[in-house]
Amino acid sequence: MTKRAPSGRFTYGLRGSSILAALFNAVFLMLTVGAISLEAIERLGAPELVAGKTVMIVAAAGIVVNGVTAALFASGRGSDINLRGAFLHQASDALVSAGVVVAGLVILLTGWAWLDPAVSLAVNAVIVWGTWGLLRESLGMSMAGVPTSVDPAEVRDFLATRPGVASIHDFHVWPMSTTEIALTCHFVMPAGHPGDAFLHGLAAEIANRFKIGHSTLQIETDPNAVCALAPDEVV
Repeated sequence: MTKRAPSGRFTYGLRGSSILAALFNAVFLMLTVGAISLEAIERLGAPELVAGKTVMIVAAAGIVVNGVTAALFASGRGSDINLRGAFLHQASDALVSAGVVVAGLVILLTGWAWLDPAVSLAVNAVIVWGTWGLLRESLGMSMAGVPTSVDPAEVRDFLATRPGVASIHDFHVWPMSTTEIALTCHFVMPAGHPGDAFLHGLAAEIANRFKIGHSTLQIETDPNAVCALAPDEVV
């Protein structure tokens, strides 16, 4: 979907679907943890004996499959929250499987049926701790929040101190996808329009310095003219 060409209705294409995918992944993990926790709590009150040996064999296979799959996503998880979501999903499954192996062994040796739901709750707590950041970040991006990789104050200061710039306004930074960021800004330059070379050079510098690849920069030359978008509270 992210590779779909732009259309008259979706002028950015469907790049935003990657943000929705990351959000869905985080929400799905949380719902899964909630369902497992509910059943685990119920079983704590009425423990059921499980087949420890069978549980260990199946869970060991799960560790291998999910561990290898998580490793495939590991290298890209720092640059794309969608890949981080996939990594967390597979790593969580591997962690669950590891917990099940340990629980199966102890149950096999001791007959402690309560250990199965207890381990489930412990593993769920670890998954929630690891997934919370993904949920918060993907939700923020879906609301057009500035990605955590960008410091908006630093970007604003950089733009405001360019040669010939008296002030800036209508400054916005938002994610187009989990890997692409856009920016708009109005520059007040009383000395006159600096020319296309200034705009192209500044856009390239913004991309290199802040990894913002889509910049729309507007020049205003009359400092006495009131721009309708100048107040910070106006969008």
